Amino acid sequence: MTEPGARLARYAGLAGSALLTVAGYLGGALPDAPLGATPVSIWRAPNGPATFTCWLIGTAVLVGAWWSLRAGAPSGRWAYVTAGLWTLPLLVAPPLGSRDVYSYACQGWTYAHGADPYAVGVAAAGCPWVDAVAPIWRDTPAPYGPVFVLLAALAVTLGGGLTGTIVALRVIAVAGLLLAALCLPGLARAAGVPTRRAVWLALATPLVGVHLVAGAHNDAVMLGLLLCGLLVVVRRPGRPAALLVAGALLGLAVTVKATAVVVTPFAALAAVHGRHTVRALLRDGGALVGGLLAALLVTSALSGLGFGWVAGLTRSGDSEQWTSPPTAVGLVADYAGALVGRDPHAVPVVRAVALLLLAAVVVVLWCRAWRALRASGDPASVRARVTLHGAGLALAATVALSPVFHPWYATWPLALLALTATRTTWFVLPTAMAAFLALPDGTNLARFTKAPGALAMTALLLTALILPVWHRQKRPPAAQDPARTWL
Repeated sequence: MTEPGARLARYAGLAGSALLTVAGYLGGALPDAPLGATPVSIWRAPNGPATFTCWLIGTAVLVGAWWSLRAGAPSGRWAYVTAGLWTLPLLVAPPLGSRDVYSYACQGWTYAHGADPYAVGVAAAGCPWVDAVAPIWRDTPAPYGPVFVLLAALAVTLGGGLTGTIVALRVIAVAGLLLAALCLPGLARAAGVPTRRAVWLALATPLVGVHLVAGAHNDAVMLGLLLCGLLVVVRRPGRPAALLVAGALLGLAVTVKATAVVVTPFAALAAVHGRHTVRALLRDGGALVGGLLAALLVTSALSGLGFGWVAGLTRSGDSEQWTSPPTAVGLVADYAGALVGRDPHAVPVVRAVALLLLAAVVVVLWCRAWRALRASGDPASVRARVTLHGAGLALAATVALSPVFHPWYATWPLALLALTATRTTWFVLPTAMAAFLALPDGTNLARFTKAPGALAMTALLLTALILPVWHRQKRPPAAQDPARTWL
């Protein structure tokens, strides 16, 4: 894009961000906002039309500005400055797009007041802010690791009241994003891609500003620790001390959000210095895994919480939304069963099958990466790109096959695929579309389009499965470099 066009995108995005901030004050996820609202009731509220208008126009303008430079900003510095400009209005916005930050606050309050957030819900613990928490999460244990519970408790201690706690949680989220921002250039250079593209795709996406900054989601902290650990791995492969540090950083990411664990097998491949043999993998990958396990054990012991958070992960899928492909397929099966007078209860079955499929996909991706590295002769750039791309695909599979999907989940694979993928539309387009799913007050539009959404998602999934097979039958595969066949 020409310089005038890039300048237009910069200030259009800033205007979109400002409109979203206005929408937040008019009808965002404020503590006293009515819960269980519908799009119709929100529209009929005193500020409803203005809220919808600011939200829709602001989101469309911000997404359009980001999309227009998806091939890369004019420079890395330009991308950083623009992403920062877009973030400024959202730093002072009320919580947007979700009420999860109130759950974080109450979980931190629970721990700070001597109760176990993995044993009791925030309502039973007596959190004074429980009325601001979404009803579905008031009686569920915390699904986050001990590091994030400690950070939430620190936010409660420093913040005092609810407003101060929300501000502190937002500062923690921004710190995670700053750590990620510091690591992106080094990872981009290691993977051999332009920093300007990686930074733009990973940081300027509207999902970062709306959900990780304004929404203060803990995904920001997880991504910061995850990218920092990966940077240490790709810069210092084969060095035991560095690999222990990298493993510890990855372990800390897991103890914020367990999703980060799927990156570990690929980080172990990146840890190998020289030729990729089983012996080298056990030596170098073992050092990294040792650091990760040490971080898990130490944080669980020091917090006094143990591994109770693992059980809490099973409750994260309590909501059923068609934005999760397995859930959509299960819902369609239930609808079909209802037509013949049966109730197959297919959703939990399809979700369980999807998790097994996810495990298989991760194994296949790892084996492909292993073969590519064995065939490459281990040039440093190939090693970094193959392993980071495998990790990004594993996170993409995790998002696609998880029991539930929320818009901010798209930031997980985006951060790594921005560093490695040669074709970007297949993951940038869904990310752009996800920005429209959540209203400012946290209402998820998927809740109100359950049947048509489930049918559309199932049809899209079938198309995505059939088309590659059809194209492969029509055109025989050409011989390619094994290290680049999946990039």
